[in-house]
Amino acid sequence: MTTEKHNYWIGVVSKSHVEIGLKGGFIQLNHGKKEPLQRMRNGDGFIFYSPRTEYPEGQILQHFTAVGIVKSGEIYQVEVDPDFKPYRLDVTFFKCNEMAIKPLLPSLSFIKDKTRWGAAFRFGQLKIPKNDFITIARAMGVKDEL
Repeated sequence: MTTEKHNYWIGVVSKSHVEIGLKGGFIQLNHGKKEPLQRMRNGDGFIFYSPRTEYPEGQILQHFTAVGIVKSGEIYQVEVDPDFKPYRLDVTFFKCNEMAIKPLLPSLSFIKDKTRWGAAFRFGQLKIPKNDFITIARAMGVKDEL
């Protein structure tokens, strides 16, 4: 990564949808809305948090499921079907392992209330400090790329 200031983000997405993004090298947030992606720039760090395996009624998972860096920051729209045309952003994903959130809760500064930690994820996207990004990525096995 360059020396310019980057931001660090978490997107809340079911694991099955994360897997689609991993295969295609993109992220898509809040059911394909453009606005969450407009906050991100080239070189920003990104982590997927998956509360469930499937949306909306899959098994409870509560894991960080992918880590990457935003490629260009250029948002584009695709047609999945005539009624669904989501916006996407390309991301270079790192090889990593899933990581349960609960063991990391004590060390994550963006989670202020450790007993009601799920509230931090309620809007589907959140900006986090660089130190928290690194803590999560390292716990997921990302080493030299950061």
